[in-house]
Amino acid sequence: MVLEKQIILFLNIVHSSVKQCMADEFKDGGYNLTPEQFLVIDTLWMEGVLTQQQIADITLRDKNSIVKLIDGLESRKLVRRVSNPKDRRQNLIKVTPYSLSIRDKVTKLAYASVGKIIGDIPQEELEAFVATLARMEKNIDPESDLVALARKYPLNKNGYGQTV
Repeated sequence: MVLEKQIILFLNIVHSSVKQCMADEFKDGGYNLTPEQFLVIDTLWMEGVLTQQQIADITLRDKNSIVKLIDGLESRKLVRRVSNPKDRRQNLIKVTPYSLSIRDKVTKLAYASVGKIIGDIPQEELEAFVATLARMEKNIDPESDLVALARKYPLNKNGYGQTV
């Protein structure tokens, strides 16, 4: 197989497998969460109350997909929408007390799935892989800087997440 085809095929397969691995880990732990929902709730745990647009900006997703993810989190009683008193056209997204009560367990499950995914791959290979992914994204979008984004978000509040 031509290297270019392998890259596309393998990225697609691994992307799907990573999402499934995380979803299975959450399910086995007793939580009905998708990896995308975890990304949103984890962002809120680390950053605090945010608008839907801020969540979209931080997670590099379009606003419509964020609305659907928040709908799912709201139906699971993990977040709630409140009107922004400064701009009633905006919703602020807040985590619920229930969400905060499961934060440690869910975060451990997420890290466990990442541990399973990276397995015994040496640190230097992982760092090279991340750098390569960042370069690929920069080739697609010259304005993109994933390394800078990783340094900016999350801010590592409350001991959650890691900065690069």
